Amino acid sequence: MCQELETGVVDLLIPSPNATAEVGYNRDRFLFNPSACLDEHMLQFKFLGILMGVAIRTKKPLDLHLAPLVWKQLCCIPLMLEDLEEVDLLYVQTLKSILHIEDSGITEDNFHEMIPLDSFVGQSADGKMVPIIPGGNSIPLTFSNRKEYVERAIEYRLHEIDRQVAAVREGMSWIIPVPLLSLLTAKQLEQMTLEEFSNEERVLFMRFVSGRSRLPANTADISQRFQIMKVDRPYDSLPTSQTCFFQLRLPPYSSQAVMAERLRYAINNCRSIDMDNYMLSRNVDNAEGSDTDY
Repeated sequence: MCQELETGVVDLLIPSPNATAEVGYNRDRFLFNPSACLDEHMLQFKFLGILMGVAIRTKKPLDLHLAPLVWKQLCCIPLMLEDLEEVDLLYVQTLKSILHIEDSGITEDNFHEMIPLDSFVGQSADGKMVPIIPGGNSIPLTFSNRKEYVERAIEYRLHEIDRQVAAVREGMSWIIPVPLLSLLTAKQLEQMTLEEFSNEERVLFMRFVSGRSRLPANTADISQRFQIMKVDRPYDSLPTSQTCFFQLRLPPYSSQAVMAERLRYAINNCRSIDMDNYMLSRNVDNAEGSDTDY
């Protein structure tokens, strides 16, 4: 199903504009199709939400490569201009050029000679030209109202897939408590946990979760994605890892500060990663766990 979604068998997803233009970030990521707005499409988006909800409930990851902008919307995280730029660099650059066009010596007299737009229309994520406000086709774009035009264009693009997002969230709500999606995501947790660490601590962290002190020089040689798993253990206990699966296993924590402190303790004191030391301790203590759980 994921392959069909990303290869165009069904038209719910589109490649990011950066992918089409081959510039910027997220060229391998997908957006919800803003043109998929029929009732039939909404039912399909709801089903996609059900599929995602089942994946979350059963802890079976989907091979679905959505852009960060989409995940943020699913979690009700407000979008910024930077989010749009990460999926459509050229369009944002164009809007910025219009906003600051006087820096290029353009005046009201020669504005329309340089700007090939004459009304409040803009480019959608799928490349189509659409009105950015109701009746935009009949509202002239001028040198004096260019700031309003840029603001409306950005606002349109940041909300053009709201209906599709709402349909997916509705489908997810049939399986999981959707309000919980607004809580900290795994990606945010990964960043917030490590951003305060020194480079030395990050090396220790890599060793703790993977058994190696650095990633391969070629990212294509990374055979597994890094995972953060929640485990059912007492609050504020030590984290563990499964190096064979490049996996960090976290119990619930009362605060981010406590989590960082416990993680620092683990990476600084868990030195016996190799199999010989583990088996030695296993034979002595008859400890439970797999050969890669620390």
